[in-house]
Amino acid sequence: MQSFTTHTGIVAAINRANVDTDQIIPKQFLKRIERTGFGQFLFFDWRFLPDGSLNPDFELNQPPAAGASILLARRNFGCGSSREHAPWSLADYGFRAVVAPTFADIFFNNCVQNGIVPIRLDESDVDELFRRAGAAAAKGGQYHLHVDLKACTVSDDAGFQRSFAVDPFRRQCLLEGLDDIALSLRHTDEIAVWETAHGLPAAAH
Repeated sequence: MQSFTTHTGIVAAINRANVDTDQIIPKQFLKRIERTGFGQFLFFDWRFLPDGSLNPDFELNQPPAAGASILLARRNFGCGSSREHAPWSLADYGFRAVVAPTFADIFFNNCVQNGIVPIRLDESDVDELFRRAGAAAAKGGQYHLHVDLKACTVSDDAGFQRSFAVDPFRRQCLLEGLDDIALSLRHTDEIAVWETAHGLPAAAH
């Protein structure tokens, strides 16, 4: 898992609440167990028209979102089924952080397991970020945010700065790039000793 300390990126603003995991990555693409290759299917039903061409009305297809690595969304982002493919597709597309007022709990945990920082901010602060992103787009520009996981702050270059809360254990895992498997591998020697003491065969070590 890629570690996360600080990141400055272009913001893609999706002004929709209750975006569920089937909208993030539709079920017909859940045929592989690898974590890569899913970015091309991110928001597939919204990004593409029935003929396979890009939908020019969808936010990610518009110039202000080109090269975006920070997603700005509304409340209850990532609701629906628990599929881990949702953060896989976001990460593979290039997103490192998602900012929203609230997240579905399982989606929130899956983001952390895949190196994406889910940032909860008050709804009024999210409203302000949408306003700033919209103002930048209206001028033909792009909006940038800076996420500092060490300081637990999100900020821009025009005076906006807010703190966000992260569970200390989850924060440390993100800083060090550790998912559950990597955490377990830190204790390989202790696991081997326990297995030996309980009569497990050497091949299981």
